[in-house]
Amino acid sequence: MGRMKASTRTFQWKPAEESPTLAPINVPNLAYLSLGSNVGEREAQLRDALARLGLAGRVVAVSSFYETEPVEFTSQPWFLNCSAALETSQAPRQFMTTVLQIEEEMGRRRVQKKGPRSIDIDILIFVSGVTVTGETKDAIIDSEELTIPHPAMHQRRFVLEPLAEIAPDLLHPILKKTIRELRDELHEGQSVRRVRPERANDQRRTTNDGSKAQ
Repeated sequence: MGRMKASTRTFQWKPAEESPTLAPINVPNLAYLSLGSNVGEREAQLRDALARLGLAGRVVAVSSFYETEPVEFTSQPWFLNCSAALETSQAPRQFMTTVLQIEEEMGRRRVQKKGPRSIDIDILIFVSGVTVTGETKDAIIDSEELTIPHPAMHQRRFVLEPLAEIAPDLLHPILKKTIRELRDELHEGQSVRRVRPERANDQRRTTNDGSKAQ
């Protein structure tokens, strides 16, 4: 058997600066949302909204449902709220358009500010997937049409309690505090309680002392 002749070729290392630039990987954006309803079948409304949001991406986390006392305009039924995290390829403004369309399709009518609503979907924090190294960037937007992060989220227990359940270590991009820290800093006030699924559609009005009005 003949012997293989050794190659005389030598390996030439190409310096890093001459290497081709790596193309970014399409990492999904991650939107953190607050959902609420206090009209009709509240639980069904929330589940319908989550299903519709799934058409714009992939729902990766949903909190428990929480029954929450109305704030600002208090003469209305209590809300059922939850938080969700959604992976999406849509940019913030495009995603906001999707959210408004879902609300409209589900019968949301902006008749009274802070008043009763069949569905309410707020974008809380929007994290953009940007680089091959896994680095991300939090969207900070302040315009007439859209403000991210949500300007009042750090003051609302009905937002922070569900969000802390699914993303306690998520950092607020402006306040530089985690969701858990923001929740723990809230003063006592608004009543927020986790509910069992079978009680989620209890539409009897709750009085100020926490009892149920008949």
